[in-house]
Amino acid sequence: MTAALLGSPGLIGLPYDASSSFLRGAAEAPAPIREALWSPQGNPWTEMGEDISAADGLSDHGDLELALADPASARTAIEAGVSAVYVAGHRPIALGGDHSVTYPILRAVAQAHPGVTILHIDAHADVYDVFEGDRFSHACPFARIMEEGLAARLVQVGLRTITPHQRDQMRRFEADVFDMRRWGCGDRPSSSGAVYLSIDLDGLDPAFAPGVSHREPGGLSVRDVIDLVHAVPGPVVGADVVEYNPRQDVQGVTASVAAKIVKELAGRMMADRRGRTRA
Repeated sequence: MTAALLGSPGLIGLPYDASSSFLRGAAEAPAPIREALWSPQGNPWTEMGEDISAADGLSDHGDLELALADPASARTAIEAGVSAVYVAGHRPIALGGDHSVTYPILRAVAQAHPGVTILHIDAHADVYDVFEGDRFSHACPFARIMEEGLAARLVQVGLRTITPHQRDQMRRFEADVFDMRRWGCGDRPSSSGAVYLSIDLDGLDPAFAPGVSHREPGGLSVRDVIDLVHAVPGPVVGADVVEYNPRQDVQGVTASVAAKIVKELAGRMMADRRGRTRA
């Protein structure tokens, strides 16, 4: 894939949590992530040596207006909004929102970059066929994505709470699963071709990211996730950072973690665009 097909990174906020189970609050996530990202507590330089505040750095397409009372309408708006980011010549970094937003995002990604590999970081597999009567729950996005052929391959990292139904679904979709036991043995994912990164913050151990709705101890460190962002073969053609719940956060710690991941995602996209060797 040539640099001409790799636009600069562009933020888009998806304030949506109507497909969440257990707790609401993820719809409030985009603003505090942005605040942490541009806070004077840090600077705009990434670990790969990219300045996300540069003219060809990270742009911001604002937040979509999403009808929480009408999930189907919200999904349509998300797909259209992400498509517009590509049309503008950028690669989306979406700020969720609950994980259900990844399905309509991938409908847009598949039009711009068919046949991507999804690298999915999460405590949960999110491949339920139906969850609590909802086929579009935040527990189901990757079932819908793989059923529709919106991605060529699903690679899942950090899982640590897998039900028998989910294992059946993983086999059905031929997912390559790096649960925390496999991760602990030193196994790491590989891929080829274009990659889409979907990062659920509960994939991290709650010691690093307490501000999530479904805390599951025993997860990845911030360093683990950043190293994956830097090292996964690319190019990275899009990403989302989802399931941050400000109502559950502790002194903004998780907002800072989310912002750091966003910054490194943007830097990785910029490095891809320049053809720089990845760390």
